[in-house]
Amino acid sequence: MSHPSIKIIHAEHQALAAMLSSISLMLAEQRRNGHVASARDFEVLRAMLFYIDEFPERLHHRQESDLLFPLMRARTNDADEALARLDRDHANGESAILKLEHALLAWEMLGSSRQPAFEAALERYLDFYRAHMRLEEDVILPLAEKVLTDDDWTKLDVAFAQHRDPLTGHAPPAEYEALFSRIVRLAPAPIGLG
Repeated sequence: MSHPSIKIIHAEHQALAAMLSSISLMLAEQRRNGHVASARDFEVLRAMLFYIDEFPERLHHRQESDLLFPLMRARTNDADEALARLDRDHANGESAILKLEHALLAWEMLGSSRQPAFEAALERYLDFYRAHMRLEEDVILPLAEKVLTDDDWTKLDVAFAQHRDPLTGHAPPAEYEALFSRIVRLAPAPIGLG
């Protein structure tokens, strides 16, 4: 049986993967066409990185580390090492995205000589995040389905439903409407809202 909170986690992972893929596609197209980044390019990249900082890093990860992982630790020791790694990832994720935002700002302010540093930082972040999501989806979530109780799932389902990522088809909170409109308007495929 798939619980609503697991569906939410999967949907939010897909939204983030799509966002990260869009950033990579933008950079690849820019290189392929030999274009210098425009003000519009920097605007959409800033908006996309801000989204990553606000939603996956600050809300999605917090829900996993504060809610899901403690419940799992209460039910089994089978995932202690994986959960510890994921908690470290969550603790370091916000710093990693801030470094990426700084690298983008350096490219924008100081010119194309800083583009390779941004692209290298982006690749590191992509590798980090792909491995992180694989561990959650291949190890943690299947184990959670085996060990968590109905009461555990009820708590998780209620909590995860409260902060839904707008890129999974839910209306953004009012303060984020302009941000999501900007991303949808400016970002290349595969970004798409439900």
